[in-house]
Amino acid sequence: MKKKMILTAMVAMLAMVCWGQQAAKAKKILDKTAQTLNAQGGASAHFTLSSDGIGSTSGTIAIKGVKFRATTPEASTWYNGTTQWTYMKKTEEVNVSNPDERQQSQLNPYQFITMYKSGYRLSIKEGAGGWEVHLKALSLGRSIQEMYVTVSKQYVPTKVRLREGKKWSTITISDFKAGNQSDDTFTFPAKDYPNAEIIDLR
Repeated sequence: MKKKMILTAMVAMLAMVCWGQQAAKAKKILDKTAQTLNAQGGASAHFTLSSDGIGSTSGTIAIKGVKFRATTPEASTWYNGTTQWTYMKKTEEVNVSNPDERQQSQLNPYQFITMYKSGYRLSIKEGAGGWEVHLKALSLGRSIQEMYVTVSKQYVPTKVRLREGKKWSTITISDFKAGNQSDDTFTFPAKDYPNAEIIDLR
């Protein structure tokens, strides 16, 4: 009985060591990916977003740190790090908000570059073309409970799958280009939309 307890303890310790090594490697990969995204003052890319029960859309995105601008056939969104403006083309309405984690992730495939640093357990799988990093929330209070980030050997993210409740969304990323993005890119240019109705939801 005593030997069995010792063996069980040893297996548990080995599992913890392996998990710790995986978490450290996953964090290192995401650290380098975050550096790639911000190395030249930002980046731009094309993306396709599909969500359970909602459908799909595609568009372009520009990012700089936590700031982003996303454009799809239905809407354009600007986020300057605090305030988000979403212009709906069909109604010419601009919704102004201070988005939470869930709302930001709906149009920003690079939201993970800050999320992974706290509140998630990390693990990693290596493939021929790169890595798949798995993020699992440590608290049920996180709006995004689970996420898979596929990263190439060049430390460029190519796909993000995330789960909110029981619903999964998949964002496929292509045509990644690093390059400086002006801060003005991430603020709603009101003068370009003179007929827009501003709806302040803050």
